[in-house]
Amino acid sequence: MQLPVFAAAAQALHFDDLKLNPIALDLGVLQVHWYSLAYIAGILLGWYYLIRLIAQPNAPLARRHADDLVFYATLGILLGGRLAYVFFYQPEIMAHPLDILKLWQGGMSFHGGAIGVSIAILYLTRSNGLSWLRVHDYVACCVPFGLFFGRIANFVNGELWGRPTDVPWAIIFPDAPDGLPRHPSQLYEAGLEGIVLGLVLAFFFWRTNARNQPGKLVGIFLLGYGLSRFVIEFFREPDVQLGTLSWGLTMGQTLTVPMLIGGAYLVATASRRSSIDAS
Repeated sequence: MQLPVFAAAAQALHFDDLKLNPIALDLGVLQVHWYSLAYIAGILLGWYYLIRLIAQPNAPLARRHADDLVFYATLGILLGGRLAYVFFYQPEIMAHPLDILKLWQGGMSFHGGAIGVSIAILYLTRSNGLSWLRVHDYVACCVPFGLFFGRIANFVNGELWGRPTDVPWAIIFPDAPDGLPRHPSQLYEAGLEGIVLGLVLAFFFWRTNARNQPGKLVGIFLLGYGLSRFVIEFFREPDVQLGTLSWGLTMGQTLTVPMLIGGAYLVATASRRSSIDAS
């Protein structure tokens, strides 16, 4: 494998040739990064789409609930995503607690962000007497926006690159340790987790009765994201501080296993539940 990769390196596209800059706006004392804008864009578009979804008959929450949910979900994304990254991927950061707050240095876990959002939904629904499972269904349809923009921002940052390869679209990332052409796995994730999964969820929401079967849409999301992430991990370079774990999977693959199990259960049992008893 290495010989074809070395041979392809001479013709591979260099990331620097793309002239991408992680900083979207430099004001001297303040720098606005594309990564931050990706979070903002994902949240705002998700909010807009959620408002469209709840305008349909038999929605599980009102506009005022959606507005409150955006605030709580944002906190859940930031806190859950950062804490899970520190715990699972870089626990040495806990030796310097203040470094946990340095979000601008990168390091967020989608799995942790998903847990944070779930906690936010649970708090909102319990406080307002809403169906937590049905609200999860609607929110799940909005998540692919954030996944898409987040992965595009990863690519712009030249981080989370893929494994060495000799495919024609391979890219040499300057921060990769060996200078070999690699899969642009960030773009694979943006396509599968963002575009494809978003379209699948849109089809089931708008063209089927899935939104009236509590748990089905969130189950489809968990299955779709879990399968996409599990497969793409074979093309993505494992985290340098972890590598491939002793049981043969990466940390990303390991964390998707509960998602796959939970998603399969929710889809399989969705038809047994009605909108009335899903509280």
